[in-house]
Amino acid sequence: CGGELHFDIRSQFLKCAHCGNTHELMENDGRVDERDLREALRLLQLNKQSHEQAFIDIDKEITCQNCGGNTTFSGSLTAEKGPYCATPIQLDDVHDAPERLPVDGVLPFSIDDKQAKELIGKWISGRWFAPTEFKTYGRTGAFSSVYMAYFTYDADARTQYTGRRGDYYTVTVGSGENRRTETRTSWRRASGTVNNSFDDITVFANEGFERNRIAKLEPWPTETAKPYSAEYAAGHLRRTYDLDVEECLPEATAQMEAAITQTVRQDIGGDQQDINSMSISWLKMTYKHLLLPIWLLTVIYEQKPFQVYINGVTGEVHGSRPYSKVKILIAVMLAALVIVVVVIAVSASGSG
Repeated sequence: CGGELHFDIRSQFLKCAHCGNTHELMENDGRVDERDLREALRLLQLNKQSHEQAFIDIDKEITCQNCGGNTTFSGSLTAEKGPYCATPIQLDDVHDAPERLPVDGVLPFSIDDKQAKELIGKWISGRWFAPTEFKTYGRTGAFSSVYMAYFTYDADARTQYTGRRGDYYTVTVGSGENRRTETRTSWRRASGTVNNSFDDITVFANEGFERNRIAKLEPWPTETAKPYSAEYAAGHLRRTYDLDVEECLPEATAQMEAAITQTVRQDIGGDQQDINSMSISWLKMTYKHLLLPIWLLTVIYEQKPFQVYINGVTGEVHGSRPYSKVKILIAVMLAALVIVVVVIAVSASGSG
C-alpha cells in the first residue's frame, strides 16, 4: 500500500502499520564482526575514522530541548514525547544525524509492547507508596522502545605478578589457665604468570540515565546479536552513543583487571594473598558497537523525571519511582492507631 514498514516484535518481520502486511527481513548472514580496538583508538586520536553505515532511509536525530538527549530513528517515529524526560517533541527538534562509529550488531526486541506493559504494570502495582499519578503513567508518561548504544570488549591478557602467600598455622601459648591456641600466618614469596581471556565485556555508552539501574538489566545475551540492519530499528527509537569506544574503555578494563586480580589470588593460593605487583600484557583487544533493546518508561512527577527500564529480551525490570507523602502519612497514622488499640487491649486485659 506504500506505507512505511516497522520491525514487528511479535512476528520478527517487517510490518506495515497501515495494511498489516508483513515482509521478511533482509538479514545479513554470519556473526557480528569484531573490530581491532587499537586501530580504532589510533583513528580516533587522528580524527580520521571512516563511517560506513547502511540505513534504509536517511537517518534523523531528535535533540530533546529539555534534557539534551539525542535519539536516532529509522522509519516512522513512534513517540510523541521525548523518551528520556517525557517532553513533547517539536518539529524543530528533528535534524540530520551526525556521523558516528558504525554499528556492528543489534540484539532485536523479543518483548513486545503488550508484554512490556504487563511487566511495567506488575512492577508498578508492587510499589505501594507510589503516587496515583505515577501509576497512571499511560496518561502522564512516555513509554518507548529504544535501542541503546553499547560497546563490548574482548581481550586476551597475560599477567606477570609478584607477591606473598600466607598459610595459617596454630601454636599453643601460655600455661595453666592462660594456655590457649593462636592462629598465625606463615608468609613466603610468590610469583608467576596467569592468562585471562575476556569475551563481550559490556559497557553502556549513553549518559543521562541511572547507570546502576541499567547495569541490573544484565546479563545481555550478546552471543545472539545479529549483524546490524536498519530494518530492526525501523519504527523504534535508537539512541546514539554519548561515550565513544575510547571513553568506555576504562570501565571495561576495570572489570577485566578485577578479574585478573582474582585469578592471581587463586594462582598464589594459600589462606591469604598479598599482591605486590601485576604487569598486564594485552595480547589481543577487539570491540563491537551494539544496539541493545530497552523498553523505557519516563514519568514526570513534581517536575522531576522518574525512569523504569525493561530488558527487551529477558524482561528484567528495574527503575525508580517517587513516594507519595500522603500515602506514607496515612500508613504512619494507621500504624500508630494499631499500636494504640493494642496498648488499650493489653491494659484492659491486665486490669481484668
